Amino acid sequence: MSFPANPFKPTAGVMPPVLIGRESVSLDFREGLDDGPGAPDRLMLITGPRGSGKTVMLTELGMIARSRRWEVIDETASDGLCDRLIARIAPEPSRIAGATIKPSVMGVSLGEFGIVPALRPSTLRDAMTARLRTLGKGRGLLITIDETQDASLEDMTAIAIAAQHMLRDNADVAFVFAGLPSLVSDLLNAKVLTFLRRASIKELGDVPLDDVRRALADTIRGAGVAINDEALDLATRATGGYPYMIQLVGYSIWRRARRRESTDGHAHGNAILTDDVKAGVEQARAKLGEGVCAPVVKQLSGRAVDYLRAMALDDGPSSSSDVAARMHESMDYANIYRQRLLDKHVIVAPARGRVDFAIPFLREYLRSTAADPNR
Repeated sequence: MSFPANPFKPTAGVMPPVLIGRESVSLDFREGLDDGPGAPDRLMLITGPRGSGKTVMLTELGMIARSRRWEVIDETASDGLCDRLIARIAPEPSRIAGATIKPSVMGVSLGEFGIVPALRPSTLRDAMTARLRTLGKGRGLLITIDETQDASLEDMTAIAIAAQHMLRDNADVAFVFAGLPSLVSDLLNAKVLTFLRRASIKELGDVPLDDVRRALADTIRGAGVAINDEALDLATRATGGYPYMIQLVGYSIWRRARRRESTDGHAHGNAILTDDVKAGVEQARAKLGEGVCAPVVKQLSGRAVDYLRAMALDDGPSSSSDVAARMHESMDYANIYRQRLLDKHVIVAPARGRVDFAIPFLREYLRSTAADPNR
């Protein structure tokens, strides 16, 4: 009996076999589409730390919209966001007023498409209106934007103005923005984006461990692989409820069990044992450190990392004054790095005079590498 294919998907943005702990977001969005123009969940803002499943959530909402025969335009924020949206939405980009298009052998190239800045809001609105007209009655247009915190204020202003007009006109459109938690304060506090304060905000935090256990059990046992309660509990606790870690742990323990079964000649009849979980969890932690934590740390200056290592000595939020003392620096000096880390969304300030890690498992990673000066 061959070991089944691994059902876990620890790849950024790839849909997992089970969307754990996010059912309420999907339900709200479904109801928003069903309730028609004016429904509050047709304007949604999804926030959460890196690896919390924001991109997966956008994929899920796009699938829901497509199942209702809606057109879906997915974009990731970067320079030229608004112009790219216009070019993708407009039925005939070459006829857009105010556009500059450089001829191309293959047709219109998005990289060579530009709109006069002052015309972007009205042009985007016109493009959406024209696309809806081509879709016909009963169909709508969903626009999703990932990594919204990386969008320029100019692009977001144009998009917000156009979206506001479309929603005010009761058009069959929906907008979902996803980004880091700082997105709420950075974007919504901008005067030109007060419209977005009416968005339905969905914060993706850790998944309750009971839900994690149930999902792991259903996925593993549903694929015809056995796992005992001790092994299941150990795997569940190791995830910490962090969505990316759930997939990493699941993938790693599955691979470890499959390799052991192959070597043992399927002695246990396709089962994940406690030893498989222990070894798989260690591999998952290493992969999380290499894939999520290490790249963040490597882009920081030495003293910024010192600030983080001083924070890592605490099991929860740290006192800013304690961090400065551990660095043997004044508060003014330490606060320079505090602000830089806040700006890079590596840490958060949950309360006055307190700091905490914005990236799950970063504390554990820093502790595990504390003895290595090169990491």
